Amino acid sequence: MNEKFTAKQNERIARVMEKMKENGLEQLLISDPKSIAFLTGIFVDPYERLWALLLKSNGEHVFFMNTLFFVSETGYKEVWFTDMDDQIGLIMENIDKEGTLGIDKTWAARFLIPLQERCPNLKTVWGSNCVDDVRAEKDEEEIALMKKASEINDVVMERVAEYIKEGMTERQVADFIDAEYLKEGASGNSFPTIVCFGENAADQHHEPSETRTLKAGECILIDMGCVWKGYCSDMTRTFYCKSVDEEQAKIHDIVRTAVLKAEEVIKPGIPVCDIDKQARDYIDEMGYTKYWGVRLGHFIGQDDHEFGDVSPINHNPAAVGNIFSIEPGIYIEGKYGVRVEDLVLVTEDGHELLNHVEKKYRIVG
Repeated sequence: MNEKFTAKQNERIARVMEKMKENGLEQLLISDPKSIAFLTGIFVDPYERLWALLLKSNGEHVFFMNTLFFVSETGYKEVWFTDMDDQIGLIMENIDKEGTLGIDKTWAARFLIPLQERCPNLKTVWGSNCVDDVRAEKDEEEIALMKKASEINDVVMERVAEYIKEGMTERQVADFIDAEYLKEGASGNSFPTIVCFGENAADQHHEPSETRTLKAGECILIDMGCVWKGYCSDMTRTFYCKSVDEEQAKIHDIVRTAVLKAEEVIKPGIPVCDIDKQARDYIDEMGYTKYWGVRLGHFIGQDDHEFGDVSPINHNPAAVGNIFSIEPGIYIEGKYGVRVEDLVLVTEDGHELLNHVEKKYRIVG
């Protein structure tokens, strides 16, 4: 145990070390700054520079750090360097060059390839799951932070529903949301706020327009999230300006029902692909498969999109502490789109929704 770290940090490192053992890894290089912060409590955004944590099965861990960044008392062996130093050479001095080295998902090719070229007997393998799987199982503190982030999202979504009026631009509505987050104490957005009117809602990552104004009878798709003390929220609701026609109301009900069907089965141990199947089969049954060609959801935590998804190809079992989105949609190009999204926490006896804004469509404006 490292006495410089909290019990929480030591516990997290121990869990990663156990994952390394399960994967037959004696050394793992971690470059994701948020993963490093998750394990050590030390966060630095290195931009393009090398910044890495090397975990070893013998406990002789190494922190590789650029002198540009001020950090003290890491609790690890510290290897400092400047932009002018042979940084790959320093890594080579601290790894078993004849063994296997696990690499995480973010280590840039500009570092990895030179290391491989200079260490022809080193085997490099995907080792990111050793950290990502631990990050995916949120502890009580993380869950509390994410619940607060979603609470803010609920509050702001209700406010924007009251704020929206015919004639407003998409950008105007998005700016209102961003400002309300700051009023509630959030540090910012977990991703750029998405506001779409009418046909723009068929573009799943549409950027709010400065000129597109809202007209009566149009849908309003809002996908938004904030950050509270380093943890993210994410939610989508689809409203309608002044009225909704029969076709759009029907499609919204299909999407909402797909959400409910998926959420109903969430519990520990269920293959994640089976959660996706509930929504996908229902939308297929209703005849709209061709209008939904993406996964059902994504994992979330320190990043809005963390490693792991809710899709037909993810056969891993849902685990207690997992938090992921459930967000089916129907997108009809040139006409409109509908998406309804919740965040769901897997609990010991089932699941808990983190969002509480009504999912049924609402008339606004």
